[in-house]
Amino acid sequence: MTACAIDGGSAGAAATADPEAEPEPEEPGEPAGADGSGLLPASTAAGQADEENGEAGETEEAESSTVTDARSHAGAPPPPGSFTLTADGAYAARLTAAPEPPGERAWYPERWTLDGPEPYAVPLPLDQPEEPDSEVAPLADGRVLIRRRVADRQMFSLLYPTGPGTGELLLGAVGCAEMTLLPPSPDGRCVYALAAGEAHTSLWLVAGGAFGPEEVARIPGHCSGGVWLDRAGRMLALDRQEPGGGPVKAVAVDLGRQGEVTPLLQIAPGSDDRLLLADPDSGLLLLRSDAPGHDRLGWGVLGSCLPVRFPECLRLPDVAVTPFAVQPGQMLMPESCAVALRIDGAPGSWVGVWRPAGRQLHQFAAPLGWVPGAGYWSRDGVLRLPYANGATPCGVALLEAPEDVEPSAVTGRTGGGEGRGEPSAADAAPAVCKPVPLGQAPLHGAARPD
Repeated sequence: MTACAIDGGSAGAAATADPEAEPEPEEPGEPAGADGSGLLPASTAAGQADEENGEAGETEEAESSTVTDARSHAGAPPPPGSFTLTADGAYAARLTAAPEPPGERAWYPERWTLDGPEPYAVPLPLDQPEEPDSEVAPLADGRVLIRRRVADRQMFSLLYPTGPGTGELLLGAVGCAEMTLLPPSPDGRCVYALAAGEAHTSLWLVAGGAFGPEEVARIPGHCSGGVWLDRAGRMLALDRQEPGGGPVKAVAVDLGRQGEVTPLLQIAPGSDDRLLLADPDSGLLLLRSDAPGHDRLGWGVLGSCLPVRFPECLRLPDVAVTPFAVQPGQMLMPESCAVALRIDGAPGSWVGVWRPAGRQLHQFAAPLGWVPGAGYWSRDGVLRLPYANGATPCGVALLEAPEDVEPSAVTGRTGGGEGRGEPSAADAAPAVCKPVPLGQAPLHGAARPD
């Protein structure tokens, strides 16, 4: 494996290996229609509310927990902000719009509570509307961090409900033109932000510190991304380009050692190797690399010496496939982890579920009003998809990870006789399957307020 091990809380040297393509049998299916007929809304029938009392899944935030294109339940167009989940999936936050005429949208933060019997949303407006480029991130205590840009400064505050109004605790400001919030730390208390430049990138602790925002590390090169590698919030993976250019490589930043940087992914000398998701329990890594000759989704295991694999079933024509959540709690069993993927194509966005061991991509329509790329797993393999629409201002659809079946069972062919051998080009070609409506999928129920 090309990822380094974490030893004693610090990342070790990266082991290199040649990328290994992984041929796999594909599920048959019809392409989704260009009119979106394959993307049917989920059933909004009342689900078993008591199932929501179960253990909340933990989502490994990278580009999975912060997603774009959130949809307002008031019928407004998707705001340009983000929908962000805490690491345990208990809270979420987003910018949403008040019902105003087009062109006069008033944006305000909204906190979602997802770990109770029923999900509910709490608006957090202040006297003035927020700018659409503001960012929000929830904390484990229910408060919401907001980043606002004021001229060439970044202002940070904590918002919280106070009866009928919204309380605000000013944290301080950072004097830079651009900053990006990272996914909330797994400890639930801290939020970090990147201020990236060409020569170096500053990592700031903007919430959870003792004296307001403070710079905790200065990393040579231009950094982006952001994936937590452990549950303590000490090891952070970033995608870095060295000063002066060159390929982008994922590195590990040890916040317990003043931001010490060590290599994490080294698939090929000249390849761009970006880390998308990581699961601390199993060590499963989801990455994107052009080492096979063009950008491909791949997977590996943290600390393993095995090569990265690039599954053919994740290589779909005319769509973009992005992982956003990994099933937690699968100790020492990375190949059994269920992975949720966002699939974007001409008809819209829908949901994929895949396991490294199964080598099959299952596709499902998303619930109406799903925030594309938002979701988290429970430990027992139930995917929770937040959504909001005109009928349900705050809901969570529950989708059980489907079981993988043998290729012979999928295709209807037997595994023996003269038919055995390598699959033909037609059999092996990946296809975009028509997503199954969630009403027909193994759906546990859609939790929503009455």
